[in-house]
Amino acid sequence: MRTPGLPSRPPRVRGRSIGVAMVGVLAGLMFATSASVFAEDTERQPQNLPELVEAEEARLQETNAEVSQLRAEVDALLGEQSAEVPEAAASDALALAAGRLAVTGPGVEVSLWDSPLVQDVPEGFSPDDLVVHQQDLEAVINALWAGGAEAMTVQGHRVTATTLIRCVGNVLLLDGDTYSPPYRIAAIGDADALEDALDDSSAVRIYRQYVDAVGLGFSVTTEDEIEAPGDDGNLSTRYARIPGGDPITLEGPTTDPNGPQ
Repeated sequence: MRTPGLPSRPPRVRGRSIGVAMVGVLAGLMFATSASVFAEDTERQPQNLPELVEAEEARLQETNAEVSQLRAEVDALLGEQSAEVPEAAASDALALAAGRLAVTGPGVEVSLWDSPLVQDVPEGFSPDDLVVHQQDLEAVINALWAGGAEAMTVQGHRVTATTLIRCVGNVLLLDGDTYSPPYRIAAIGDADALEDALDDSSAVRIYRQYVDAVGLGFSVTTEDEIEAPGDDGNLSTRYARIPGGDPITLEGPTTDPNGPQ
């Protein structure tokens, strides 16, 4: 509503016309800029499928070229390292790790034997508690490996990844040979570290409790020189057989499929 007594005035449209013009100019600039940007984006990112596939193939070829170059650099570095290690030394290292190489050195010898009370079982125990079991031998062997043993023998046999240790009663079956106690486990390595590993083993501590309770035998001696002969057994893998089925071929070289099952 107008104020009484004041003449009416026509609306002021000049300023609004200028504002509309400015908005139009700015909008034109924005559209022009957007068109320029989209033109550049079209060059970078094809808008149709054939061009997109072609661009991705080019990028893949570039990536494959970079991968090939990196692989060549890795192969060159590995070649330099291999050249620094004589072939004979590498062969000896593999032979040592496989237990094929005879070695000598200082270490410890652990002996275990049955209790002399087999004929007079103490109250609360059974005859089974008075003999050395497979688990007792394995406890000592595992502790010595954990202690840094470089090589090991059981009853003079070199212990390798294929060594089979099995006890039946108080008789030890080792790689096809039969032994009675005492059982001797010799390990080459740092004597102090090996003895500490025996002390730290919970399984060995349990065995020692039976040593105190029923007279099982246990001794650890430090040796200046232990001989560990190389294992000359057959390392070839054989066949496993499902009863009534065909043999299953394991990886690696094979021998007679009718060998030990």
